[in-house]
Amino acid sequence: MEEKSNLWAFGTRQVVYAAIGAALYGVFSWATNIVPLPAAGNVSFRPAVAVLIFFGVAFGPWVGLLAGLLGTYLGDALTGWGLYWNWSVGGALMGFFPGLIMATITDYRNRRSIGLGILFGAIGIAVGMLFASLTEILVGGIDLSTALIGYFTPAFIGNLIVTIVLLPILMIAYQSVVTARGR
Repeated sequence: MEEKSNLWAFGTRQVVYAAIGAALYGVFSWATNIVPLPAAGNVSFRPAVAVLIFFGVAFGPWVGLLAGLLGTYLGDALTGWGLYWNWSVGGALMGFFPGLIMATITDYRNRRSIGLGILFGAIGIAVGMLFASLTEILVGGIDLSTALIGYFTPAFIGNLIVTIVLLPILMIAYQSVVTARGR
């Protein structure tokens, strides 16, 4: 199993995991960015959020933060949307918060571990999407109601649903791979 002793470690291993996470999140986001959620803004269906949450849970807060920041930018750039710094920071926050439980998980098949992953994923989604949505008031000139109802609500609900459904699958699959490798 991955070394869990230092939650705040940042070295070559974390950079590599963050790059892999960013690439996966960015490409998978691009693949589904064409599916808009009912919203006032450019809020799309992103099952890739579960991948981002998983990378935070499995490899820590710095990996989740970088995967979210760079992956959001990559997905939006591939789609042709350009750079929206506030949504990239929102993605970073979505990956960061689940990473805070990385050191507590020793078995990714354990119900408690999966529950913690979903809980901290939900916190990350709430904080990240709230940040991105509220900063649209300044960046995009929208009002508070549009930020909360048109941006935050569909983004939060959509991301939470895919996390509840897909994160347990990713965690169980990861544990199976790690166990089979004998680490």
